[in-house]
Amino acid sequence: MATYVITIPGTFLQEISDASRNTLLRKLRPSDPRQTPLGEAEDLDLLTVNENRTFSIRLEVAADNIHSAEESAKQTASAALREAGFSDRTAPLGPATVTGLDTEA
Repeated sequence: MATYVITIPGTFLQEISDASRNTLLRKLRPSDPRQTPLGEAEDLDLLTVNENRTFSIRLEVAADNIHSAEESAKQTASAALREAGFSDRTAPLGPATVTGLDTEA
């Protein structure tokens, strides 16, 4: 088992309110990569939202392989977005990418 940091891009197709952002961050917090040595060293933000409404979510995931890590991260991100009031249509996600790996987990 390894610990992966997965980055998932997306776009908010509707405004993200402060309440929605806070809900999203609260739901993602258990997977915050800053809790890992890699995430802390790289100063990775859990959620980055750009002026053009594109965003990146970065999550820590423990998994046996890259595919499982990417799938788990996308499920976590999708569930958090739904809790925050976004659907797959109002906040579509792009492909998940491994941006960090710690095999000493």
